[in-house]
Amino acid sequence: MTTTYAALLRGINVGGSRKVPMAALRTLLEGLGLADVRTYLQSGQAVFSGGHGDEESLAAEITAAVEKHFGFAVGVIVRDHAYLEAVADACPFPAAELEAKQLHVTYFSTPVEAGRYAGIDRAAHLPEEFALGDRALYLYAPEGLGRSKLAEQLAKPRLTKGLIATTRNWNTVVKLVEMTRRPG
Repeated sequence: MTTTYAALLRGINVGGSRKVPMAALRTLLEGLGLADVRTYLQSGQAVFSGGHGDEESLAAEITAAVEKHFGFAVGVIVRDHAYLEAVADACPFPAAELEAKQLHVTYFSTPVEAGRYAGIDRAAHLPEEFALGDRALYLYAPEGLGRSKLAEQLAKPRLTKGLIATTRNWNTVVKLVEMTRRPG
C-alpha cells in the first residue's frame, strides 16, 4: 500500500542564501524514488507518495539529499495524510471564523511536553494564544505572525532546542491536508 506524505522543509526561500527552487526539489525527490511529487508555494512543502520507510527515515533521506545537492542542511519533517488531517481537525481555535494569517501551526519533529512552555506568561500576550497538540503547536495571532510577540517567545532557541520546528499558516495547513488526500 502506498502512503501519501508531505515533506516540510524548514527555513528555505525566506531570504538569505538558502534557496531551493521547487522544480529542483521535485526532481531531487523523484530521484529518491518518490512518486507523484508535487510542491506547494515556494516556502518548502512537497507532497509525494511512496511505500518505503517511515516518516523519520524519509525525513533523514530527504535531509541528506538536500544537503548533498544544495550544499546546506535544512530540517525536514515528513508527515502522512492521517496525521495532517488529525492536526487540522484538532485545532482548538475557531479556524472557520478566522483569517488564515491569524492562525498557524508549528509542526515538531518529536512530541513536546507542556512543561517546555511553562515559563511563558500567557496572560501578558493576550489576545494571542497558543495550545499544544500532537507534535504540533497552534498559534492564534490576531495581528498576524509578523507582529506576534508571542510567536517571538515561542521561537526562542531554549524552547526549540533539540527539535525541528517549522510553522505554516492555516491556508497551508488545509492545503496540505487536501494535497495528501488519496483519491478514491
